[in-house]
Amino acid sequence: MNAFAALLSKLEQVRSTRRKLALLRAYFTAAPSGDAAWALHLLTGRRPRRVVSGPELRRWLGEATGLPAEVIEATYAHVGDLAETVALVLGSEKTAHAPAQEGLQSLLEDLIEPLRGAPAPVRQATISALWARYPRQTRLWLNKLLTGGLRVGVGEGLTLRALGEAFGLDPDVLQHRWMTPSPPSAAAFRALVDPQGATLSWAAPYPFCLAQGLKSEALPEDPEALLAEWKWDGVRCQLVRREGQTALWSRGRERLEDRFPELLESAQALDDGTVLDGELLVWEGDHPGSFADLARRLQRKRATPALLRSLPCRFLAYDLLELDGIDLRARPLSTRRARLEALLANAVGTLHLSPALHATSWPALRTLRQGARAQGAEGLMLKRRSAPYAQGRKSDCWWKWKLDPETVDAILLYAQPGHGRRANLYTDFTFAVWDGANLVPLAKAYSGLDEPTLERLDRWIRKNTTERFGPVRAVTPTLVFELAFDSAHAAPRRKAGLALRFPRIHRWREDLAAEDADQLALVKARVLPHG
Repeated sequence: MNAFAALLSKLEQVRSTRRKLALLRAYFTAAPSGDAAWALHLLTGRRPRRVVSGPELRRWLGEATGLPAEVIEATYAHVGDLAETVALVLGSEKTAHAPAQEGLQSLLEDLIEPLRGAPAPVRQATISALWARYPRQTRLWLNKLLTGGLRVGVGEGLTLRALGEAFGLDPDVLQHRWMTPSPPSAAAFRALVDPQGATLSWAAPYPFCLAQGLKSEALPEDPEALLAEWKWDGVRCQLVRREGQTALWSRGRERLEDRFPELLESAQALDDGTVLDGELLVWEGDHPGSFADLARRLQRKRATPALLRSLPCRFLAYDLLELDGIDLRARPLSTRRARLEALLANAVGTLHLSPALHATSWPALRTLRQGARAQGAEGLMLKRRSAPYAQGRKSDCWWKWKLDPETVDAILLYAQPGHGRRANLYTDFTFAVWDGANLVPLAKAYSGLDEPTLERLDRWIRKNTTERFGPVRAVTPTLVFELAFDSAHAAPRRKAGLALRFPRIHRWREDLAAEDADQLALVKARVLPHG
């Protein structure tokens, strides 16, 4: 664990991609296979579920140090990150370093995993013993593992690139193997990095081709060389049909077929050796439903008959990656699309062809794009007809041309510190709008302001705090911000009765007073599908 904690601390301190790659390569080269498997699991965003709550951790910290609860709470409010608070408060405690042979795998599998569901006294005794055996740097990352709050400043792509360089693997081969990751183990890791490779599972999807964002001022030159489609607001999936079985994979590598049995039934009409790329949507009559309705299906591990009736789903296919067991990804899109259209000339149950849009000029495409919301879409997808199905985000294959976002002028109500480098800076905000003469919380937003503006806002928040709730500060409701968001839907359980999709801070409206912020009723009338 000490070696992994040292890696995380170094990664947090460096910004250079080249340096991060070097650190990751060095770790994967030196680490035992079991530790490397768990490190890969954690570095690619698969955080373990928490085994201790925040209040428990603060209470046990007080008992371990003899500090009063109010001192612990005040320290937590100042530091802003609970894992760091515990590490700092325990920093002066004398520790016995963990034995060298106790690695990341041993810690997670033999000590932490058995704590799930264990009585509080058992968890407290184990965690207190871990605090006593590790130095402060390791304690920090240990606490993040215990609370399920581990976040690392490296992406999956960078981690896999470093792993490939460490073991001399072709990045495309490694990415394909990683599409069906096994639970972390020494054997799974060795199979993953074996230069000779292992036979892929029947269910293995392909790495997804991703789109670049498109700005109106940087349009590709020749619209006739592009295929236009709707940019659907659903879940990107690959439907795999092999060996008489069907798998449905989300882009996040989650198996979804048990939640959408109607797709399994339809997929039986496909021949073995067929892989479709497309969008999973809730379908209402002749148009797609909202993403919020789709989320209700996604949240259930298995669909009930009532859910199947009330929220029927449809898979809109827009690419054919494999046919008769032959990988078609290297073929041009025009060839793949023609074969897909022949395959789905007639809809097969819940499997449908995503329509191609006919426009041969940029004015015509702009007109189509403006009508996207009426189709239940977010904008347009533009794909080069001659392009192969590339892995990852390539600059000359696919573009997403989304509609301009909706906006709302809202008032800053609460602020909370960020994480990692930003643990001492207020970066997480709650915004409200007027409901008559009262302010009603509408959305939380965590991004959109540059560093100098965040630092200026942070100083204002500290000077204008009216109340504190642990790390959260209520502030004088006078600052107005323009929030951008992709769409909205009714949410009866929320105070505002409204939920925004992907809210982010667009700008600080220093030209507006608090009374100029939006009224809730007008926001609903403007952004809800039926006013």
